[in-house]
Amino acid sequence: MSGASTGLGAATTRTLAERGFHVLAGVRREQDGERLRQAGAEPVNLDVTHAEDIARLAARIDASGKPLRAVVNNAGLAANAPVETLPLEDWRAVFDVNVFGAVALTQALLPALHRSSGRVVNITSIGGKVAMPAFGAYSGSKFALEAISDSLRQELAPHGVQVVIVEPGGMRTEMGSRGTSAAEGQLERMTPRQRDLYGETMSAFLGYAAALDRTGITADEAARTVMTAITAARPRTRYTIGREAALLSRLIRFVSDRTLDRMITRTLRSQTMDTAAATA
Repeated sequence: MSGASTGLGAATTRTLAERGFHVLAGVRREQDGERLRQAGAEPVNLDVTHAEDIARLAARIDASGKPLRAVVNNAGLAANAPVETLPLEDWRAVFDVNVFGAVALTQALLPALHRSSGRVVNITSIGGKVAMPAFGAYSGSKFALEAISDSLRQELAPHGVQVVIVEPGGMRTEMGSRGTSAAEGQLERMTPRQRDLYGETMSAFLGYAAALDRTGITADEAARTVMTAITAARPRTRYTIGREAALLSRLIRFVSDRTLDRMITRTLRSQTMDTAAATA
């Protein structure tokens, strides 16, 4: 499990460990690893953008002689700002973690999954199906991971390795809080012209993020769905998490792009106004 330090990754790790599974929990900070060790997991230092970390994990699994049941690609990074204003280094950082990191970890561990007829579980997002303003980089990376997962599923099916996609909707996690702080920093770095063009867009995003702190699903609730994706004897190809994700995944089949744009605009505007009223 990559990205096990906090949020959904930590909650899923705890859930699996409580049920007797041996979880190799990828973390980047020692204190996070110690908390997971106390929960019964085995923390491993894992930055999915570092090839040496991935190689070390693959060697650890091979040396154990134990079957690998699943690889869970959960490590994620968000950067929220309009496409025009988000620096290219931020785009690259998001794709390095969310896309190339997931591919690198999967490639390294697929030999073990072939031996055990295991599965790949990719944590994408409903943002990998529906993109909102200020979500270009994050949604772009999740759209990419969705497509890669679809190709991988078809490639591996004849060889007994399953691929499952999990699409969370709005959640209350540390990643969301970090994303809000990062977005505020992006707003501060904008030029006066950019703030004039996109200040309202960023206010809408910040309102949406604040609403998730009140209404989003918890990581512990979401972890139950990930647990099903990992352990079900005959898993579905896709699972959504939360009412928002379930609704949007169905809605996009029946409405036009323009209609969906208007619905998203109204939703963001209403949440911005609700947040402004709550803080007034």
